[in-house]
Amino acid sequence: MPKITLEVSEELSQQLAQVGDRLPELLALSLQQPAVPAQIYRYILNFLASNPTPEQIAKFKPTLEMQERLRILLARSNAGELTPTELKELDEYERIEHLVVMIKAGNLSYLTS
Repeated sequence: MPKITLEVSEELSQQLAQVGDRLPELLALSLQQPAVPAQIYRYILNFLASNPTPEQIAKFKPTLEMQERLRILLARSNAGELTPTELKELDEYERIEHLVVMIKAGNLSYLTS
């Protein structure tokens, strides 16, 4: 197994000593960041928790910041310049879009009555 040597402050050294044998596990967990920022999930969950009407569901769309990030990711993808992290992010945006489309499709019958 590879070894890594780090220089850390005395305070951090003491905190790491308390972690003991769990340090590799904690490092691995800290590197598993969500593909998209948590506020994106929060935005969608807050919307759904607000008990939206079918009309509000039909009008639901990404924030301007989300739209801009998607534009950047798609442009980088078209240019073949996506990093692996950006590819995961774009894939997650696609999953979110699929979920929103499914939610909207489930409510279309209410919109036409």
